[in-house]
This record gives sequence, C-alpha cells and structure tokens, in this order.
Amino acid sequence: MTTNFSAEEQAIIGYVESGYPVSVDDVDTEIDRYAQIARAQMSKKATISIQLLESDLERIKAKSVSQGLQYEALISSLVHQYAMGKITLET
Repeated sequence: MTTNFSAEEQAIIGYVESGYPVSVDDVDTEIDRYAQIARAQMSKKATISIQLLESDLERIKAKSVSQGLQYEALISSLVHQYAMGKITLET
C-alpha cells in the first residue's frame, strides 16, 4: 500500500525521524503548560475602531440576528476566519 503524504506531513515525518525530537519527563505537565499558553493567546483581544458604510452595518446586523449572534461577534468571526485563511476576498 502506497501512502501519499502532504508536504507538511512529510516535514513532520522528517523531523521525527531525524532523531532531533526528545521526549520530556512529564508529558502531562507539558500538555497542561501548552494548553494554558494557547488559552491565554486565544483570549487576548484588542479593541479597534473602524468606519463602515451604514448600509453594510445594517446588513451585518440583520444577518447577525438570523445567526443568533451579536453583530460585533459576527464581525469578529469574519475577521478571524479571514486571518486564518478560511475565507478569501474576491478580486
């Protein structure tokens, strides 16, 4: 059976097989530590001020109601998805 790995998967395999990675003594403590770091990073929020067309804001507010969200949360979600590459702008 032949397995095709993505470039990212091949890089991970190469790293692991290189012998460079070393196990830590207390894996559970390290997992907890990195989970805390991730939670702290994800919870950091910044307040910004932007100008939008009033008509766009009204449309966003209407869509947020249908999604059961506050419009600020919808805008934040859209920005996050764009930043993570999950959505793109049409050019």
